[in-house]
Amino acid sequence: MKRNRDLLFLFLYVLYFFNFQNHKFVLSLTPDGLSLLSLKSAVDQPSDPSPLSDWNQNDATPCRWTGVSCMNITGFPDPRVVGIAITGKNLRGYIPSELGSLVYLRRLNLHNNNFYGSIPVQLFNATSLHSIFLYGNNLSGSLPPSICNIPRLQNLDLSNNSFSGSIPSELRNCRQLQRLILARNKFSGEIPAGIWPELDNLVQLDLSANELRGSIPNDLGELTSLSGTLNLSFNHLSGRIPKSLGNLPVTVSFDLRNNNLSGEIPRTGSFANQGPTAFLSNPSLCGFPLQKPCRESTETSPGSQSSSPVSGSSPKKGLSPGVIILISVADATGVAFIGLIIVYIYWKKKDDSTGCSCTNKSKFGGSEKSTACLLCSCVNGFRNEDSEPEDPEKSKGEGELVAIDKGFTFELDELFRASAYVLGKSGLGIVYKVVLGNGIPVAVRRLGEGGEQRYKEFVAEVQAIGKVKHPNVVMLRAYYWAPEEKLLISDFISNGNLANTLRGKGGQASSSLSWSTRLRIAKGTARGLAYLHECSPRKFVHGGIKPSNILLDNEFQPHVSDFGLSRLIAITGNNPSSSGGFIGGALPYLNPIQTEITNNYRAPEARVPGSRPTQKWDIYSFGVVLLELLTGKSPELSPTTSTSSVEIPDLVKWVRKGLEEENPLSDMADPILLQQVHAKKEVLAVFHIALACAEADPEIRPRMKTVSENLDRVGT
Repeated sequence: MKRNRDLLFLFLYVLYFFNFQNHKFVLSLTPDGLSLLSLKSAVDQPSDPSPLSDWNQNDATPCRWTGVSCMNITGFPDPRVVGIAITGKNLRGYIPSELGSLVYLRRLNLHNNNFYGSIPVQLFNATSLHSIFLYGNNLSGSLPPSICNIPRLQNLDLSNNSFSGSIPSELRNCRQLQRLILARNKFSGEIPAGIWPELDNLVQLDLSANELRGSIPNDLGELTSLSGTLNLSFNHLSGRIPKSLGNLPVTVSFDLRNNNLSGEIPRTGSFANQGPTAFLSNPSLCGFPLQKPCRESTETSPGSQSSSPVSGSSPKKGLSPGVIILISVADATGVAFIGLIIVYIYWKKKDDSTGCSCTNKSKFGGSEKSTACLLCSCVNGFRNEDSEPEDPEKSKGEGELVAIDKGFTFELDELFRASAYVLGKSGLGIVYKVVLGNGIPVAVRRLGEGGEQRYKEFVAEVQAIGKVKHPNVVMLRAYYWAPEEKLLISDFISNGNLANTLRGKGGQASSSLSWSTRLRIAKGTARGLAYLHECSPRKFVHGGIKPSNILLDNEFQPHVSDFGLSRLIAITGNNPSSSGGFIGGALPYLNPIQTEITNNYRAPEARVPGSRPTQKWDIYSFGVVLLELLTGKSPELSPTTSTSSVEIPDLVKWVRKGLEEENPLSDMADPILLQQVHAKKEVLAVFHIALACAEADPEIRPRMKTVSENLDRVGT
């Protein structure tokens, strides 16, 4: 009996123990963890494993759950939740109000999911929030005015949802706001006035693709911290563009496309830096930079002439004889002056062209002439009338070595006798280093063997390339044309390319490449590209910006190479590696240096078959190169290897996510860059410039001129 009683007691004790332990285990989850479980409950659980599957109520803390970050807070025994980042997981559900009880939550990142419903106002009880990223969902309803109850709100991105209603004027109370992105929603009404002067920390404003009406508020011009693009495109805005927008920083680009704006575009301040794209699809806009003069300005003269009433009291009609005589004299003087200028330019060009020498034996820069001098006269853009007519049969059968820079002297035979070795090989041909007899090295690019019927096209393309002269662009010195061989002779840049300098043998950045050196490379490359885009005669599109096309000299000054070659390749047929050819025996075919995979430097729109290169491609590629300079990581060696999307390179995604989640700069930047005390602020500024270049939407990317100006301000 006693034994049975002892067994019963033992059984009850064990049962009590397990119940107690289980009860204690369930209740041991922190209050922050319980609040997070409300989000898991609000999400429709898919049949596949959910990204929230490890959010377990039996855990003691949520700090190891997917997407949750915690921090130790003074006065609390357990870490507190400071970040939620569940992005791009196709979660479907609503945002629960219980998240507002996470009083130390700083970052809420739920973008690119399928959350629906409205934003609960209780969320704003989480007063430590400074970043809310909810873009790319199906959220609806209005933007609650109480959102500015969050005193430290800095980043608010609600783009790509279905929010509606007006933009609340209470946004003036978000005084710490730096980024306000409400694009691609259904906001309506007018852009509120009177709030923008209060937002003196705002650096990005995007209200595009909504249903906003009315005029643009004058006080938008008081956003003195704005950078990047002021985007008000694809709305129903009307009225004149306020001149006050000219007070915005000169680095700001406007995007006012697809509205109903009218009148003349102001020409003051920042307006002078805008291109025509900023104002397209506003039928009633006129003036610079649109190719549409304003009616009032073109009709001023006729209007003034016909303004006198037709009546008997009008003493005279038309212009007086004296005025007519003055106008005639002025016209004759102007015509004579223009004629003198034309004659001077003609004889100047004619004189310049007579000194060229392009025979196979004579030296560049000499005074001998031959029938081949006809080619040289084209360098200056004029035909030398003193030359003999071109013999088409000779052009087809013999090679021509043509000087573009007449101060660069060497003989054709000297080129063929010189020692040479392969620098690299790509789809743009084989490149050799050739050391001439005087010890001067040049770079010789061997193009394809075809194109003998397109001789004039080839010459025109080479002449255009040869006119580009900038200290950060590789200069073309001469070219050789023959039916079986086409060569481009340019400066040899002595210190290799940026790809080899950055990656070395181990794929990581060279320890000798300091922040000041990388910034010099970034600035010089931007200047060279800006010149190609804005100032060169043809306004080139490079189409293949990558580290291997940025050559470095001994002072680590960059030189952009390989521009303008795509059309030459199309002409020549691009068969540079065949065994034939006049120079095939003179220049050896060695194992070429393999260049890097270029896919991850290309803009998303560049990967669409049949698309034509644009300058926006170059800007995106330059942004990726900047990120590689900053991180020391190649796009192919990026920390993430996402295969879910080919639209944005991994390196761009990784950096953008790191900045959104406010990860320490040391987690993203190459450690050597932060050794200098002043560098941290400069590195962060260049990160933002790089991401602006690498925007997925090409219309949002800044012009290369703007990028160069922004970089020049860093470190000065």
